[in-house]
Amino acid sequence: MFLHSVNLGNLAFYAFMIFMATLGLWDVFFGFEENKCSMSYMFEYPEYQKIELPKKLAKRYPAYELYLYGEGSYAEEHKILPLTGIPVLFLPGNAGSYKQVRSIGSIALRKAEDIDFKYHFDFFSVNFNEELVALYGGSLQKQTKFVHECIKTILKLYKGQEFAPKSVAIIGHSMGGLVARALLTLKNFKQDLINLLITQATPHVAPVMPLDRFITEFYMTVNNYWILNARHINLTTLSVAGGFRDYQVRSGLTFLPQLSHHTSALSVVSSAVPKTWVSTDHLSIVWCKQLQLTTIRAFFDLIDADTKQITQNSKKKLSVLNHHFIRHPAKHFEENPAIISDLTVTSMWVPVKVSKWTYVAYNDTNSWIFGCINSTSMCQQGVDLSWKAELLPTIKYLTLRLQDYPSLSHLVVYVPSVHGSKFVVDCEFFKKEMRSIQLPVTHLFSFGLSSRKVVLNTSGLFYNIELLNFGQIYQAFTVNVVSKCSGVKEEITSIYKLHIPWSYEDSLTIAQVPSSTEISLKLHVAQPENDSHVALLKMYTSSDCHYEVTVKTSFPQILGQVVRFHGGALPAYIVSSILLAYGGQLYSLFSIGHCLEYDIMLDKEAKPYKVDPFVITIKFLLGYKWFKELWDILLLPELDAMFLTSQSMCFPLVSLILFLFGTCTAYWGGLLSSTTVRFLSSLWLALKRPSELPKDIKVISPDLPILTVVLIIVSWATCGAFAILLTYLYYVFKIVHLHASLTTFKNSQPANPKHSRRSEKKSSHHKDSIVHHLRLSASDAEDSLRMHNTVINLLTWVVLLSMPSLIYWLKNLRYYFKLNPDPCKPLAFILIPTMAILGNTYTVPIKSSKLLKTTSQFPLPLAVGVIAFGSAHLYRVPCFVVIPLLLHALCNFM
Repeated sequence: MFLHSVNLGNLAFYAFMIFMATLGLWDVFFGFEENKCSMSYMFEYPEYQKIELPKKLAKRYPAYELYLYGEGSYAEEHKILPLTGIPVLFLPGNAGSYKQVRSIGSIALRKAEDIDFKYHFDFFSVNFNEELVALYGGSLQKQTKFVHECIKTILKLYKGQEFAPKSVAIIGHSMGGLVARALLTLKNFKQDLINLLITQATPHVAPVMPLDRFITEFYMTVNNYWILNARHINLTTLSVAGGFRDYQVRSGLTFLPQLSHHTSALSVVSSAVPKTWVSTDHLSIVWCKQLQLTTIRAFFDLIDADTKQITQNSKKKLSVLNHHFIRHPAKHFEENPAIISDLTVTSMWVPVKVSKWTYVAYNDTNSWIFGCINSTSMCQQGVDLSWKAELLPTIKYLTLRLQDYPSLSHLVVYVPSVHGSKFVVDCEFFKKEMRSIQLPVTHLFSFGLSSRKVVLNTSGLFYNIELLNFGQIYQAFTVNVVSKCSGVKEEITSIYKLHIPWSYEDSLTIAQVPSSTEISLKLHVAQPENDSHVALLKMYTSSDCHYEVTVKTSFPQILGQVVRFHGGALPAYIVSSILLAYGGQLYSLFSIGHCLEYDIMLDKEAKPYKVDPFVITIKFLLGYKWFKELWDILLLPELDAMFLTSQSMCFPLVSLILFLFGTCTAYWGGLLSSTTVRFLSSLWLALKRPSELPKDIKVISPDLPILTVVLIIVSWATCGAFAILLTYLYYVFKIVHLHASLTTFKNSQPANPKHSRRSEKKSSHHKDSIVHHLRLSASDAEDSLRMHNTVINLLTWVVLLSMPSLIYWLKNLRYYFKLNPDPCKPLAFILIPTMAILGNTYTVPIKSSKLLKTTSQFPLPLAVGVIAFGSAHLYRVPCFVVIPLLLHALCNFM
């Protein structure tokens, strides 16, 4: 069968596609920096004190719990309520544990000890029973309502205290951040109950894998509410992404959608966060010491000294978050900083009148550069310009445009005389245009064969490399910076900062010069259409070195971007290819009376030009008002391609690449399923007595109605996905049994197979009803097996796409015997009787069916529909699969 008919040309093509897909997968899963996060440790044994909830609440949510985190003496003291601190609620994400609060809770406790508990935070955490809410959205609304009750319970713990809080701060990891945002959509929820929301690696824009309609509907409800009510939402929100190390939730999904006008919302990638400067994976973002320290510093700066709680001043909250997460001036946060500072008269004034100046000192200070106004030689007061500086890993840097300060007569660099750590002050005057160099990136299809280079021969301290024509997510480049130094005796550090002006996703590379440094250049968020900014490579260099910057296209990283942004749509393309092959097999059965091999039909029928032109045409027509109105009248859902366009995710030729990957996967999947059936049938023959081909072809056997009813009851009473899995196993069993019977029959026939085949071909597919009472021939059995193998391929993807709700149900079986709501139940009601009939279906009665021609024509439009409506909504894919299967089953009766 499948194994004996492998075409070497096809095999080479599919092997090449596997290689291409592997390159993309390698970039996603391994093509990033090493984990530079420091582990956060507990200094004392962590304890989780369970907070007793009202009995009605505990009964309504038996799987959920609320805990208070503590260590050592703090934990012992707070076992006796009420509490006196500032409440913070941690919400874990998909399959997350309430114990993940320990990292940030421990750091906050150490910080409170440093200030003798003048202020301290009480960290609470919700136990969501590690539910898989990223895969099954049926419990998201339930989690949201439980969190609302938890907030009210937490605030009651402070009742009667002098500085009792009226609101809580929330830290949400992954889907926990989305649940926190969903609180505002509840009817009886008061927005004032939350004073601050920080989300970590939360996919705000869309679900990572939309595997059921409940997830999609939940997202639509939350995002639409936040967009429509943006002016009335006064909740300061910060979203932190993990960067390229987080391959579970790509950073583009974490940027709060369409809220650029909403001044109380910030979105940033961890690699751009000052004093963090590292990319984190999906789990390490909750324990990364650098990031948690930054978060706790921000929390303590947010405290209002009068109320001893987090400030209600939105402007201050945003200023603190900007200070710690966006741009840090290397100074402690001050709400109202003193702009004019006194300069000590006893200082030694050293006038500098050269364009470049270097000074070695032995003590650093927060305020280090001032501007004198209208002073002739010395000044006693100056404008503190240090607030305009920027902190980088090994330096603090300040660029001043002199034309912006026409009233300044002097720039004063203040160097204290107290001895401490050695540091170097480098100053220079330069013309901006002399340090701004344009470097157009190479073309997408240059495949790294060509490059562009600029040489920096001047001995400056700073350069701006403008990366022209770089702004799309499908672009990816490798930048190589070669530094050559002369007369350097000690180690010198250069910093290369990729600055993306339309989103906070900067990344830094630290290089010891002289050296050759490779920098990866790709985006999390595409440049908006109305944005004219240019991506920059900011180079903080040494005056003793010369630099060469080379850029070239990185094809493996482009494939990585395709997988990163569109890998979730691959199941839709795989099913589309299988549907096309399935339709070809049905048509061959109608036209020549035999079912051709799966791989032959896949090669013949699974062509991109059969699908993509229709999708492109519909997308084009939707640009016209009359067609859009007609579309809405027909109540058709939004085209997935329109959604991708709105998210700036349309790559050139991306659909073609995905279709080829999908066809390749469909091919290897077919080979795997065929091999599995062969292996299981061999195992069956080894363990059981050989069976014969069925003498009578009966579509509906005596036990079939009973089995169907039992499976439908199982679906209704427990979980639809569980019933689908049982149906799948029953179907596989029937096919394995048929294959074993065919093998036994062939082994018992010594006749010339060519003569046997020739005699069987003489029979026409227009047979009368007496054929139903004849013994099944070997040729018909082989045709049936080919058809069944393709059906198994389709059904396998239906089972895989329904697995998340099954796993969720099994995990919560001790709490709920029946999954409610159940996304797979309607599908199961149709699929169970359909597959029960197909399990007893052979090609003999199908060939004479009047419905066969129509059935063979259906898979093509359905393959188009899968791509048009299922690539961004995977839960729709099984619906497109069940239609041709149902028609196939009906061919037995019509």
